[in-house]
Amino acid sequence: MSRAQLFERITDQANRPNPYPLYEELRETRVAPQDNGSFLVGRYYDVMALLHDPRISSDLHNRGPGLPGADRAGDGPESFLKLDPPEHDRLRRLTTRQFGPPHSPDRIDSMRGELAELVTSLVDGLDGKGRIDIVDDFAYPFPVSVICRLLGVPHEEEPRFHVWADALVAAIDPRRNSADNEQVKAAQQAQMEMAMFMAGLIEDRRRSPGDDMLSGLANDSGPDGQLNTVELVTNSILLFIAGHETTVNLITNGMLTLLRNPDVLERLRAEPELMPQAVEELLRFEPPVHLLGQRTPIVDIEIDGVTVPKGSPLVLALASANRDPERFIDADRFVPDREDNQHVGLGSGIHSCFGAPLARLEGQMALAELIRRLPNPRLVEDPPPYRPNPVLRGPRHLLVDCG
Repeated sequence: MSRAQLFERITDQANRPNPYPLYEELRETRVAPQDNGSFLVGRYYDVMALLHDPRISSDLHNRGPGLPGADRAGDGPESFLKLDPPEHDRLRRLTTRQFGPPHSPDRIDSMRGELAELVTSLVDGLDGKGRIDIVDDFAYPFPVSVICRLLGVPHEEEPRFHVWADALVAAIDPRRNSADNEQVKAAQQAQMEMAMFMAGLIEDRRRSPGDDMLSGLANDSGPDGQLNTVELVTNSILLFIAGHETTVNLITNGMLTLLRNPDVLERLRAEPELMPQAVEELLRFEPPVHLLGQRTPIVDIEIDGVTVPKGSPLVLALASANRDPERFIDADRFVPDREDNQHVGLGSGIHSCFGAPLARLEGQMALAELIRRLPNPRLVEDPPPYRPNPVLRGPRHLLVDCG
């Protein structure tokens, strides 16, 4: 088939278990114009350059009419993830003040004890089970509990967030278009319900602040002013979705990779100090986010003699860049102690993953405890069934026999 159908083939559910041969095909050319009007890029140095290029916009309002994604511009208030400087920078600075240094340097580190308790409790619940589902029994409930506690969402409300998240994540699918009426309606309903809930929670935190992140966001006034209610609601929803969906995939893809490489699993069990490096390698080898489709050049740009016109959809294949042999030695091999591992598994540039420090810590603690405690874990099905979303790629279930 022509490379003009590469995007269609990569996003085809049939190729979800192993899209990497298609990424190899993509890397044979530096930029692949697609039949739908988009341009697909998959080499490491090109992807890295474009992630840092100020001529590349994340705002769909800059997309030409009739092109993929243009119909999603103007759906409502946008999080900083979908904005360009200077508005992106203002919102990200305001949000970062409550998440990390220099204003809140201990926010993540102070959660280590709580994270350890959650991990231990969840693994305790697996004791005695001959067969477990890593996704439903562990990889989903752990990061959901973490992000809810971080934001200050009451524990009893966590199940509602699961339903909302599923509907909102479905809307991230780049194959979605305005004709997907049921999917669009479900996402809009979830967005409205979650926004109403968060608005009420924000008002509660303004009246009675706690030590959670949402209380800080609702009451803080920094050099950039204060987030208004609409900005708070929009970006708190982003933090919830981004704060758990990527981590679910990191843990699940991580366990799948280790179970496929039992020698590495045994090495990490014997040398747990290698886990931070191993998680970095997992982010390169099986990243939780495969494609960045919300990119648009604001001027004509040229890549290897191919002109990408202003307003055209530009798709950056992060997972392809992470397996580029021009950048990584033995790129298709999982090396737990790999050196010089500057992957793009969590993005790069001004839109690099906001929650990366928390995701890394969750991944390290979760995988270390699972491989330490699970007796003789074995895959039941390989490949496992995958979620339909080609952007946030990960197994829907990961059945493991123990004992």
